[in-house]
Formats: sequence, C-alpha cells, structure tokens
Amino acid sequence: MKALFGSAAAGMIIIILGILVVALCITVFSLAMNVSRLNRKYRLFMKGTDGKSIEKLLASKLREMEEFQEKQAVNTKTIQMIKGNYDKTLTKYGIVKYDAFEDVGGKMSFALAMLDNDNTGFVLNAIHSRDNCYLYLKEIVKGASYIMLSDEEIDALRQASHVGDENIEHVNAKETVKKADRSAAIKN
Repeated sequence: MKALFGSAAAGMIIIILGILVVALCITVFSLAMNVSRLNRKYRLFMKGTDGKSIEKLLASKLREMEEFQEKQAVNTKTIQMIKGNYDKTLTKYGIVKYDAFEDVGGKMSFALAMLDNDNTGFVLNAIHSRDNCYLYLKEIVKGASYIMLSDEEIDALRQASHVGDENIEHVNAKETVKKADRSAAIKN
C-alpha cells in the first residue's frame, strides 16, 4: 500500500482527480446553464397568469375558442342571409334616353330597367311631352314582360340583363309599341 501512495503514484492520482474535478466543473456549469434557460422559459410561460394554474389557463382559452366558434357560426348564418337578400336586390340596370315626340328635343324621356340576379324587376318609362310627363311601370319576371314593351324599354331591358333578343320574352305581346302609337295613346 505504501507503494501505491508513493510519490509517482500520488502525482498520477492528483492529475486524474484534477481532470475529474475540471470535468465535473464543466458538467455543473452546463447543467446550471440548462436550468437557467428552463427558468427563463418557465417565467415567460407563466408570465401574466397571476398565480393561475396552467390547467385553469388552458380551460379559459378553450372557453374563448368555443365562444369564437359560436360567434363564427352566427356570422356565417348572417352572411348567408345577407347574400340571400343581395340576390333579391335590384343590382342590374339599363337606361335609354330618347325623344318621345318629334317636337320635343333634348332626350327628356327615358326607359329605366332595374333587375335582380334572376332578371326580375321592373321597367319604368317616363314619357316627356311639352305639357306633361307620363310614367309607366311594367313588371319584369325572369326577363319576361306580360305587357307590351316599347323599343326603348326593350333596349333598357337588354342593357340591364346583358342578353340578346332571344332571351327577352313578351307574353301576350306580339309587337312593340311604336312612337306613333304612343303619341295616339297619350292624346286619348
């Protein structure tokens, strides 16, 4: 045993123990850094909780998410209702200005067509003479009129519906009213 603790062996043991102490110091320093990083992350995670447990925090966030989902469902229904109402609004229009009579200029008369997405709406015809102004309103259902339309009303309807002659129907109307017929109708 004395040989083991001899001068050469003792120096060797001291060197080995020194290396182990340095290795342990490095390990302790590394662990201290890891604990410090975990502490920072923990403090950041727990920041603003005022002592609440994480379970309570998660439960409150889940309740908030459920409330948002309920609000989203209500908003989706509202948007669908608005879209349904929008389809019924008169968003398409066409207007044709014209001279109804030869002695009245300035294109004071007009035919205005207002339609929804199904080409349902009305045509308003304002006929301006020197003495009076006459308004005629004709219903349009899916691009069809049950009353004869004048040339100007057809043009306004065509502008509003963006379709050609083949899609404009005149139920019970074989001819359009001509300007001369219009003059006679107003005078009577």
